[in-house]
Amino acid sequence: MDPATPEKRQATGTQTLLRGLAAIECVATGTTEVKGIAARLNTPRSTVHRMLNSLVAEGYLHHVPYKGYLLGPKLIQLGMKALEQRPLVALARPHIEDLAQRTGDTVHLGVVDGGEVFYLDKIPGTRGLEMRSRVGLRMPLASTGIGKALMLGIPPSRWRELHAAASTPGDRPGPVPWPKYEKLMAGFLRRDWVLDLEENEIGVRCVGAPVRDISNQVVAAISVASAVPYMPDERMAELGPMVRATADAISRELGWKQDGSATGLP
Repeated sequence: MDPATPEKRQATGTQTLLRGLAAIECVATGTTEVKGIAARLNTPRSTVHRMLNSLVAEGYLHHVPYKGYLLGPKLIQLGMKALEQRPLVALARPHIEDLAQRTGDTVHLGVVDGGEVFYLDKIPGTRGLEMRSRVGLRMPLASTGIGKALMLGIPPSRWRELHAAASTPGDRPGPVPWPKYEKLMAGFLRRDWVLDLEENEIGVRCVGAPVRDISNQVVAAISVASAVPYMPDERMAELGPMVRATADAISRELGWKQDGSATGLP
């Protein structure tokens, strides 16, 4: 009969689980041989070898003879499930609510839908201003702050096409002429946040920034919008890094890392 108490058996099981997860993290960060993993875990090689064999048998790791261990197919499947289960709006909501509270302005969240931005969420500001944006609305990418932020993830070779689509006659002012627009977008790309100077709606200015996912792809964008009196050039310059920081915080929720590499799935 096993003399160990239930509490001791549970502690041992927890320790084994954590050690197995630590081994997977070792492989994910580039330590792929038994010797190196054992050293990092401060665990005997024989124990580590048995643990790795079990992880291979279950599909969590893959072993390549003479090369070491790689992440296995089951982790790829779980990773895809994890991405599917992390809804963008729910993850972004606390961050854009905080941004709206700190700025007093309206904050938007949107994604690309063809040549347009599709508004997923909107947090009204505290200034009592009304603007045309609403959840479910579509607007041209090239004439909106949030759309320009999304364009930072689109090859520059497509920018002129999107600019032309937003320049067609309608009830919007539209973007500035192409040569100036191209120059402005190149500057936005370098600093990773953008401006909308009444190009989508007279009297409304915006500051936007892109949101990236674990693969460093732009998957969404946010913007802060307000009336011109509240958006002088000096304040927009101050808001840029703040909007960028909020977009980065949302990106990290999606697995993005500052240097553009993946953090691994939570």
